[in-house]
Amino acid sequence: MKTLMLLAGSGPLVILTSHASVTDEGLLDRLRRKGIGKFVAFEIPVALAKERYGGHFQTVQGNLHETDDLRVLDYNGHRAFQLFRFEELGEPIFYEGEPVD
Repeated sequence: MKTLMLLAGSGPLVILTSHASVTDEGLLDRLRRKGIGKFVAFEIPVALAKERYGGHFQTVQGNLHETDDLRVLDYNGHRAFQLFRFEELGEPIFYEGEPVD
């Protein structure tokens, strides 16, 4: 499982995914279907996300299944952006796919 902060056109959001990488084609397809085709992603250590989100993390994680490989942990961009310091995040991954209609 991965915890990722995505900086996209609509603002920051934090997701949980069972995909091995943010650039996995299956995950990119799911993001495109949600209108996210261009982003900067940062991996968040799972233990750190669990600590910061507490019980909410456990609830969302419990709903993550192999058939539901993407869950939004936090769609409140302001909160998501404020919970983590840049030094706590992984290296940025830039993705610029085809424009999403």
